[in-house]
Amino acid sequence: MTAVTVERARFDRRKGVFNVKVMSIAEPRPRFFSNYVRTGMLMAALIALLGLVGRAVGGMNGMALFLGFGVVMNFVMYWFSDRIALAAHRAQPVTPAEAPTLYAIVERLTRRAGLPMPRVYVIPSAAANAFATGRNPAHAAVAVTDGIMQILNERELEAVLGHELSHVKNRDVLIATIAAGVAGIISGIGHLAIWFGGGSRDGDRGGGIAGLAWLIIAPILALLIQLAISRSREFGADASGAALVGDPEALASALARLEQGQQRQPYEFAGPATAHLFIVNPLRGRSASIMNLLSTHPPIEERIRRLQEMRT
Repeated sequence: MTAVTVERARFDRRKGVFNVKVMSIAEPRPRFFSNYVRTGMLMAALIALLGLVGRAVGGMNGMALFLGFGVVMNFVMYWFSDRIALAAHRAQPVTPAEAPTLYAIVERLTRRAGLPMPRVYVIPSAAANAFATGRNPAHAAVAVTDGIMQILNERELEAVLGHELSHVKNRDVLIATIAAGVAGIISGIGHLAIWFGGGSRDGDRGGGIAGLAWLIIAPILALLIQLAISRSREFGADASGAALVGDPEALASALARLEQGQQRQPYEFAGPATAHLFIVNPLRGRSASIMNLLSTHPPIEERIRRLQEMRT
């Protein structure tokens, strides 16, 4: 842990002076090497899994074909997974003229963090949420929904963006984005297995094959995501974001508002493959129960408690 001293100046209109608040906040050290190693392991696991599927489907020729497909998919995910994630959520790029407040906050925080300016996107959704993506800080993007800009004040929005930029600074957006791509591919394999299983003339047999396929695919999906994404990732970004902004209370308040907003207005573009990218879990109902088992999001109450402890 490293201590970060942050000064916050607020203008007191009544007295006509600036009140400067100096805070010393413990900022966790990002584990760059660990994130790169886990990314490599995840990509290797995808190739191995596709090779096993190809062997089962078409013997050695099928295995060679699927291994080649795995290599291509890893290349695509490394270079284009951020664009795929943004497209999946209908994110639209915005300019400083279109979103001046949003842009000003991101520019201010990136200068403070010593990061390149990321691309800025807005998701056309009334639900309140946000995520960051990209393979490295030079190719990063942050996306927020229309809803989050409606329910949060500027102070809280700055805290949320500080959290997302901390993911970029900590180099864990790559592993999160790759995990989203891997989960999507594995989920597609599961759906394909069910489709072929359901095509059997014997309906019962087809249902049995489909059930067996999911029994095999679902644990693999869960294992890969759990290996790639740890609950400490969100705690680390909370702490780093609070240190960057210098206002743990703002992020704690924002998390409480986002959780309440998610209950009132569920996110319509949510999917298990990319749910872990968001600052709060966008899934509700049955899908949320499944994602809770995967443990990609710590409880909001625990995150708020830790942030409140940072005030001292």
